[in-house]
Amino acid sequence: MDLQLNGKVALVTGSTAGIGAAIAHLLAAEGAEVIVNGRKPADVKAAAAALREKTGNSRVRGIAADFSKPTDIDNLLAELPEVDILINNVGIFGEVAFAEITDEQWFTTFDVNVMSGVRLARHYLPRMLKKNAGRIIFISSESGENIPTEMIHYGVSKTAQLALSRGLARLTKGTKVTVNSVLPGPTLSRANEASLEKQARENGKSLDRVKADFIDEKRPTSLIHRWAEPEEVANMVAYVASPLSSATNGAALRVDGGVVNFIV
Repeated sequence: MDLQLNGKVALVTGSTAGIGAAIAHLLAAEGAEVIVNGRKPADVKAAAAALREKTGNSRVRGIAADFSKPTDIDNLLAELPEVDILINNVGIFGEVAFAEITDEQWFTTFDVNVMSGVRLARHYLPRMLKKNAGRIIFISSESGENIPTEMIHYGVSKTAQLALSRGLARLTKGTKVTVNSVLPGPTLSRANEASLEKQARENGKSLDRVKADFIDEKRPTSLIHRWAEPEEVANMVAYVASPLSSATNGAALRVDGGVVNFIV
């Protein structure tokens, strides 16, 4: 299927690895001009070069920015004043017992996971509305609907993303701009892989056993009963980013493997 993305300019935050990298790869393969992003300039440069080689798309480039630093965001916006597609993917997480989550951890999580999207959308959405075209997609999580007790601060930030996305979508009424959220379930991103490997070493278990135990114990409602691959999430995101998704707006679209036990 031709997703009609040829020539579109797409910024994918947090895209040097994991879900972000898979999204960037698919958009680039579909012909979009893709801006790869990460905190470290060397990682961004390497990721952009690898993506150009893999896809044959010479219009892939990188911009380094740490989304916990507003000045970095200002610099990014100055370098990239307009985009057709904004993928708010950057995010941080970590398992911490609720009573041990510090104010600093709460604020940092909210700043990176929520305010990064606020700051970017505040700049790009008015420009999309002016030209009557554009896509904004927040990569939220099933944790935004099914708050995990092992990292409540993360779940709260993902719920906030859903509220932000829906509110922004209401501002697009009657236009050809859309704002949506995509909610992955347990996905084998680089960060999750590293966490699972650490647990396997510490508990003397195989990696496969640790993966299975997580699904059985922490996400027992999963209908696919496995971890998803980043590419499976990217497939949904690429469609929502395309002109083909023109009737989808203000939606929270789950790619969670059926973890969230809701009808709608």
